[in-house]
Amino acid sequence: MATELPEIPGHLLAEIFLRLPAPEDLARTSAACVAFRRLVTDGPFLRRFRRLHAPSLLAFLDLEGFHPALPPHPSAPAAAALAGAGADFTFSFLPPHCAWIIQEIRDGRVLLARDHGEDERPPVFKELVVCDPLHRRYVTLPPLPSTLADSVLLHPAPVTRMPWCEPCLAPLGEDDTAFTVICVVHCETKLATFVFSSATGQWLPSASKGWSELFRGRRESGADASVREPTSSNSPLDPTFLRRHYAYGCFYWESTMAKRKDLLVLDTRTMEFSITDLPSKGWGTLGVAILEAGGGELGLFGIRDQPAGGKPDLCYTVRESKGGQWQMVRTIALGSGCLHYIKASTERYFLLVSADAPRWLGSSFKMPDLEYFSMDVKELQLQRVRRSRDLISIVNSKQLFSFGSVEFSQN
Repeated sequence: MATELPEIPGHLLAEIFLRLPAPEDLARTSAACVAFRRLVTDGPFLRRFRRLHAPSLLAFLDLEGFHPALPPHPSAPAAAALAGAGADFTFSFLPPHCAWIIQEIRDGRVLLARDHGEDERPPVFKELVVCDPLHRRYVTLPPLPSTLADSVLLHPAPVTRMPWCEPCLAPLGEDDTAFTVICVVHCETKLATFVFSSATGQWLPSASKGWSELFRGRRESGADASVREPTSSNSPLDPTFLRRHYAYGCFYWESTMAKRKDLLVLDTRTMEFSITDLPSKGWGTLGVAILEAGGGELGLFGIRDQPAGGKPDLCYTVRESKGGQWQMVRTIALGSGCLHYIKASTERYFLLVSADAPRWLGSSFKMPDLEYFSMDVKELQLQRVRRSRDLISIVNSKQLFSFGSVEFSQN
């Protein structure tokens, strides 16, 4: 007579799932049933799996929603599994009293800020939520206490530029049941930060540093200078062109679109600001990507200025240690006849946009389709993701596998 097989204990299932060859296989396992999803989204299991398997890029978000990678991209099967798992990237479960704008995606959580539309003077500190799109849960952050807000909003003398706040979602620590949001406030004369921890439910003041102190001793050498010291104590960075990157526990801000060659750094482990340099020569204004090259090395991709009649090059440089020299590793020809632009990056990947030049067809003006290519810093090969429009952020499998690992309060 046939006998019923005993159920496999959870700890043995975990050992089996740890031996799956790729993150995409774990994504399919998560979508198979509730019991498997609960096991593979458990915090200790995820930490063990991440140590054994590198994350892979799955999709990106733009103004039109969630766009999974399509074949022949190697992540297409796992991206399809995520798309079919019921995640709500329209954020329809958030409070309906306003529209929301994505600020950052990290470790399965999405940070959004209230959209104030065409308000002439939107508030410096906007309403914020952190949500889990896979399980449709969210936490509304409390407003910044007035005593903390006044410390940067009230000035003894008139200012020419009002402060602006940039909320950042910090990477998870060992305790992945809590998340941290860092608000970096760019003031005219200084930088200030406020930190919210879901473990305490409170905002606390943190790092603060004056621009003149940050740039002290750095010389000005013309409009295209790689570094310069401000002529006054005012901010030397133009918020219009400021873009943020993350690698190895640090946020980096660069303004290569404004032809600046310095990097503003915030180390989230020490909550200290500093200034460091980009490679000094050859960088254009078509975006850079700062990535984790492995072994503690910081990697940087950029499109080198195109010589007259020449072809654009994608250059990869590496810095071995903090404050060390940048070393050129590889140059990749991108080909002529197209516009290429580095749009966004995450710890290991960046997204390159490629488009033909706009042209007239008869009496109409045809805008080109945009093609998105991913680059893995380990593989150094461009792989086509799909055709799409404007990019907001990148979703990778590290974020997918973290979905559901936070205990959200019921709002």
